[in-house]
Amino acid sequence: MSENLKTIRELAEELGVSKQAIQYHIKYLTNKNRQTNDKGVVVLSHEEQLFIRSRVDKQTNKKQTNRQIKGKQIDKETNSRQTADKETTWSFTNYLRSELEAVKKNRDTQLAAKDKQIENKDSQISQMQNLLDQQQRLALQDKKLLEEYKAEIKELKSLNMPKQGSEKDDSIPKENSAENRVKEPQNKKWWHFGRRM
Repeated sequence: MSENLKTIRELAEELGVSKQAIQYHIKYLTNKNRQTNDKGVVVLSHEEQLFIRSRVDKQTNKKQTNRQIKGKQIDKETNSRQTADKETTWSFTNYLRSELEAVKKNRDTQLAAKDKQIENKDSQISQMQNLLDQQQRLALQDKKLLEEYKAEIKELKSLNMPKQGSEKDDSIPKENSAENRVKEPQNKKWWHFGRRM
């Protein structure tokens, strides 16, 4: 596996371009997380190397094509480059396909997680609705019981009212006479003992 991995410097030397040119092409790669070796140096997988090679070859082919058009020279190197360009294009499409598959797998796992979360939220919502329904039913029952108790209390008051009125009438003279007796001694103060009123 480590044989397929190359550093940016190794790939730049192999292709005959600068490290900055490789860095420029790396930014067009789809995955943002880069692999590193044990020294912490960024390494490129075989598919990433093929992608960068195809981009570098396209640029060098454009330069050579421009020179050949000016000089109107076509030779065997151009034909071999064209076949190499087809191969790199094929490898580029393979790279893109592998990246697309990775994105699809990631998307599928994310969607599965989201579906699970949605199901969880749905069950929570249904529980909350059941609790709310129970609370409303209990509040309605409490209200009915309260109204029934109020009606019973009114009935009891209406039944007790005449009895209480007759008892009060009977008890009032008794209380008044008892109060009168108590009041009489209270009206007499010590300075009134000698006088008659």
